Amino acid sequence: MVTSTEQEYAFRKELKRLSSFRGSGTELISVYIPKGSPIHETAGRLREEMSQASNIKSKSTRTNVTGALERILQHFKVYRHTPPHGVAVFCGNVSDNPAKNDLQLFSVEPPQPLSVGAYRCDSKFFLEPLERMIESTDAYGLVVLDGREATIAIMKGTQVQVLKKLNSNAHQKVNKGGQSQRRYERLVEESIEKYHLRVGAAMDMYLLGKVKGVIVGGPGPTKEYFMKANAFNYQFKVLGVVDTGYTDEYGLREIIAKSDSLLAQQEAVKERILVEKFIKEVVKEGLATYGEKQVREAILSRQAETLVVSEGLSYVRTIYKCDSCGNEDSHISTEHEKVLDNKDCTKCGSNTKKTEDMPLIDDLVELAHENNIPVEIVSINTAEGTQFLQGFTGIGAFLRYRTR
Repeated sequence: MVTSTEQEYAFRKELKRLSSFRGSGTELISVYIPKGSPIHETAGRLREEMSQASNIKSKSTRTNVTGALERILQHFKVYRHTPPHGVAVFCGNVSDNPAKNDLQLFSVEPPQPLSVGAYRCDSKFFLEPLERMIESTDAYGLVVLDGREATIAIMKGTQVQVLKKLNSNAHQKVNKGGQSQRRYERLVEESIEKYHLRVGAAMDMYLLGKVKGVIVGGPGPTKEYFMKANAFNYQFKVLGVVDTGYTDEYGLREIIAKSDSLLAQQEAVKERILVEKFIKEVVKEGLATYGEKQVREAILSRQAETLVVSEGLSYVRTIYKCDSCGNEDSHISTEHEKVLDNKDCTKCGSNTKKTEDMPLIDDLVELAHENNIPVEIVSINTAEGTQFLQGFTGIGAFLRYRTR
């Protein structure tokens, strides 16, 4: 089972790798196909680009560009339909040695829908549309209202989309005497109640099940009355109520400006709870363990319930294999530490050869997958995440049981 934190880590890792490549000229190609756009239309445009590529003066650049375009067009044949969120394809000569050619293709299906298509040929891959997606993977509902109107919107990353605007049909207060005054007051109260219910129904329709939480704002006391009326679904988690001067797009901007701390706190809540629970279990010698050796043994024995690793983990696991007895040894080192190509076998003393290098985080995640153990990846953007990395080596596991 792949968790959301693991998917986000894999996406970030792929973008980091793509950003590290540089071409010797404008020969790295980036192609974005938006959601719902036919692949054959993009393929037709790339064939036109290929015919124009023959005019490139540099022979090496011309060869690399046409080769990359041909590779992309060949890759398109694996798709019967455009993926649900669209697809981004990157291809080019990524060799850091001008004398050698290393033409590679990378295909990325983004976690959020691509809305715009693009074709770029540059000395680096065009990654901005994908990088904007990792700014935030959580969506939040924004509701701003007063006694006359309400605006409902959704915020994801840096984008805010207005979903619904409503006007109030509540009667204005009228000065009447005697029974007429009480009748008009009841009518006003009923109209306000209906208005609150309409706003709540719109929240249910446009936001329920799609947002992590809701922030309510507006001028005056109407927002507090709305909250007390409980007009929306109980499943909504209201993150906060803030004062704004407007109830339109300007009001939405005010909500965002005044809710930075609320949103930042919510991003970290799950991580804080996870790390605090882990520390409690370790301190009382309960159902948790940490350290590479202990966690690996817990995974292999199926004692581990959940693997917890830090995205800041910067170690590499090197595998050595002995040709004499078949024994495999491993060595853990930092990313910048020089690793020997050969070493003595711990079992028979013969010479062993290095067969594989893998980032330790990838090695542990892969091992957890092989044993059907879920993975939680902790960021280094919070105090709890930093504490987990520095105090517990960034490697831990919750246990199903503890052996004494």
